[in-house]
Amino acid sequence: MIDWLQEELPPHFPETASAQQEPNGLLAAGGLLSPAWLVAAYRRGIFPWYDEESPILWWSPAPRMVLQAEDLHLGRSVRKLMRTSSYRVTCNLAFSEVIYQCAQPRDDGAGTWITDEMEQAYIRLNANDISHSVECWSEDGDLIGGLYGLLISRVFYGESMFSRASNSSKLVFAHFAQYLFNSGIQIIDCQMHSDHMAQFGAAEVEREEFETLLATALAEPLNIQLPVFLTSGQQ
Repeated sequence: MIDWLQEELPPHFPETASAQQEPNGLLAAGGLLSPAWLVAAYRRGIFPWYDEESPILWWSPAPRMVLQAEDLHLGRSVRKLMRTSSYRVTCNLAFSEVIYQCAQPRDDGAGTWITDEMEQAYIRLNANDISHSVECWSEDGDLIGGLYGLLISRVFYGESMFSRASNSSKLVFAHFAQYLFNSGIQIIDCQMHSDHMAQFGAAEVEREEFETLLATALAEPLNIQLPVFLTSGQQ
């Protein structure tokens, strides 16, 4: 059995070590998706993930996919793409559209976990300068890729990304990760394993190591003002 969380402040999450092994990381149910709840959860390495038929479910999977600043890998093809692409990469110009696109069914027909309730919760976080989007625009001004997540102290918590054109999500992540790490961010939480993140140097670590990395990064305050333009898109 998992804990059912009461709708109270401050939220009281169980110890992450009590998360289930199957399904991997399921920790608790219930609670709220208010900014206070979400920030408290992410600071513990806990995130919500559920569908329309379920209550709010909270997760702390192990192992955890993490990209550390010293491990960022930008391969030759990625560096060339960053130098030569005519796509424009921006921050926080279209948060609602980015999360809407991330919520759309994938090309393989699979749905996503981003419910309407989740969309509105992260839009509220964006209004509070906690969640952020990164956009990729074509030469014609169409939104063709993007990602969003939370920025708390020296941690970026990646949530989801989408791509409507070849290499758009790769370009977005490469420019954004480079900017974050150059600005003092220590880790990017990628949550679950993906080959896409592994190509940039992300690796799985056990929960105890992840939580140590998280505590260290959160202990040093950092206030980053993200630029509107990460690239000009004019090559």
